[in-house]
Amino acid sequence: MSDASPFSYAIYRLVPRVERGERVNVGVVVYCKAKRYVAARTALDERRLAALWPSLDPAPLRPYLEAIERIAAGDPTAGPIAALDEGERFRWLASPSSTVIQPSAVHTGMTADPASDLEKLFKQMVATP
Repeated sequence: MSDASPFSYAIYRLVPRVERGERVNVGVVVYCKAKRYVAARTALDERRLAALWPSLDPAPLRPYLEAIERIAAGDPTAGPIAALDEGERFRWLASPSSTVIQPSAVHTGMTADPASDLEKLFKQMVATP
């Protein structure tokens, strides 16, 4: 792995009722400074959501998940945060939050292909079989 570079990632979790301690993983954001890479992938498993919170309407959550992906990608229509450089966008996306959608602590690793690692983390941590 001579081409490997350090990377950081955070897992996004949906936490509608903090007092119950329940959460559902809904996304991953990956950042690799050496490769100038930052990207996020999100998904909302409505069956899992309904099992824990039957009365929660998933529709209002989708735009927030889409915004995470758009900001990570630097989409110019995603507002001023999306105009920041890769590292600043990642730090903003991974900063602690007390909202319904919260990032985990930042984790690190080594990667030769951050896009591939994003997909691997997404399948491992978010996607359902």
